[in-house]
Amino acid sequence: MNATPNLPIALWLILPYIAFTSFVLGHLWRYRNDQFGWTTRSSQMYESRLLRLGSPLFHFGMLGVFGGHVLGVLIPESWTDAIGVSEHMYHVIAVGAGSVAGLAVLAGVGILLYRRFTVPAVRKATTGNDKLMYALLAAALITGLLNTWGSNLLWGTYNYRETVSPWFRSLFTLAPEPELMVDTPWTFQLHGLVVLALIGLWPYTRLVHMFSAPVGYLMRPYVIYRSKEYDAPDKRRYARAWDAPVTPERWR
Repeated sequence: MNATPNLPIALWLILPYIAFTSFVLGHLWRYRNDQFGWTTRSSQMYESRLLRLGSPLFHFGMLGVFGGHVLGVLIPESWTDAIGVSEHMYHVIAVGAGSVAGLAVLAGVGILLYRRFTVPAVRKATTGNDKLMYALLAAALITGLLNTWGSNLLWGTYNYRETVSPWFRSLFTLAPEPELMVDTPWTFQLHGLVVLALIGLWPYTRLVHMFSAPVGYLMRPYVIYRSKEYDAPDKRRYARAWDAPVTPERWR
């Protein structure tokens, strides 16, 4: 008989599928019912100096964080061993690259939060949903860095690729192994719970813009700017600007 408590097993078995279901169905519902709201609700017109600093830190840092999770969670340890990446080498890379990416995202979130709550116009445009999203993002980042530093530098080495990673992959094979999460350190469990909450909330926040690739910009005609006195050959009110010939002396 399995002596593992039933509550933790239920937690790591049921909660992930609730979060994934909310993620998928929530995006479908949002796309069908709120396409005009499928946006970041940009506040650049209210303030741009802090945004130019915080936004690149956040977005480029997130690319590194995402890549690190793909490598550490989705790719089995046996695969990295097969190409000659030892466990020690992997942890060195994880600590180095993970720290840089995590600190970049944390700095970006900090700047964006400072901007959102100190610029009156931006603060008025902040919803309760935004506040919850930022709180979960900050909690996920802090607990993630705590795992990166704690399990590798502060209190010994913990190989999460033998527990957390197989558990997460097992969820997608429909042969879940929730017992793998029961005895993991509390910091990993807390990080997992925060990330699952963020996944479940994702479709109902501005984070949906991650799936909005501006493919149309690659196919639309270029935009031409002319002075008001430019004498276009086509006098129609709605003539297409790109049909008119452009010469260097007309260009301003």
